[in-house]
Amino acid sequence: MPRKKKKKSNMYFTQVHEDAIVEFSSTDDYDVREVLYTKTIQPVFSQMVDKIVFTYRFTSLPDVDDLREDCKVYLATILSKFDPNKGSKAFSYFSVITKNWFIHKVKKNKKKMEREVPFDIAELDPEIHFIDKSESYQSKTMRRERIEQLKKEMETWQVDFSKEKEKKVYDAVMILFDSVDDIEIFNKKAIYLYLREITGMNTKQIVSQLNKMRKRYREFQKDWNNGKI
Repeated sequence: MPRKKKKKSNMYFTQVHEDAIVEFSSTDDYDVREVLYTKTIQPVFSQMVDKIVFTYRFTSLPDVDDLREDCKVYLATILSKFDPNKGSKAFSYFSVITKNWFIHKVKKNKKKMEREVPFDIAELDPEIHFIDKSESYQSKTMRRERIEQLKKEMETWQVDFSKEKEKKVYDAVMILFDSVDDIEIFNKKAIYLYLREITGMNTKQIVSQLNKMRKRYREFQKDWNNGKI
């Protein structure tokens, strides 16, 4: 009987890199951080970004090479925000953030293309240049304020989600809220994908824990709509 071919491992991000990121986030020593980042973290971040760009076909983005470098710089700026005590692995945390970053760029590029009017149409109706499909400043401000208030409210829920699975999902949701600028790009399918990656749980387990959070959310929504918040 022929042997099954072993699935190739994609473990370029190893425990060595995990430990380096944990050590980086737990020290304030500039020299130690510089060595950790230059020798260990920067090379693996570069690999991770490149692999995600190709795996999720972000290669079609304009100036994708520049965007890749921008994303690597962005990861360096948020490196110290990683908190290993929240239960997520560094690889899951930073790969989710990287995908979010590029998806945000995809959406931004799509909006830009939607606002661009073909030359022949503009010639027929000059006023069309003044059509703006983007969200109004007031709507953006209100939405951001609501998200910030919801995050503050959710921080008070932590004590009610202390069991292992509850805590995993709660912490994963809070990680997504830490990337508040990217939340608008999420659809339901994408959210579950990211939650699975962060928690290591399946969709059924995640849904079960989210159902417990929905009751608290409905209370927040009611208070928000009634102007109590």
